[in-house]
Amino acid sequence: MGPLRDRYSGPARLVRAEGDEASEEALGPPEPGEVIWRDDAGVTCRKWNWRQVARTRITEETVNALFVLERLEPMTMEELKAAGEELGDLLSELSPEVRISTRLVPGRK
Repeated sequence: MGPLRDRYSGPARLVRAEGDEASEEALGPPEPGEVIWRDDAGVTCRKWNWRQVARTRITEETVNALFVLERLEPMTMEELKAAGEELGDLLSELSPEVRISTRLVPGRK
């Protein structure tokens, strides 16, 4: 398999399911209104990251990966940032030549 980002069809996006999205059998179809991650090919993750599809999983052959860190109250933005920095530090220990970039996507109120 190619790099993780190559396994996505279009951008990853967080949406409310309509209930008829394409989904791997093991993942099961989402309920209408359920919050899911999806791309143009269908559901990539549901149940708040508890159930993820095989198509986009990270393996030993993965070269490019995407980690999404989310927060809900009472977690602060500072705590979320610290978690991201800790993940980056651990990845750097595993692979000293890793290149990491981050982007903050503001939430809606």
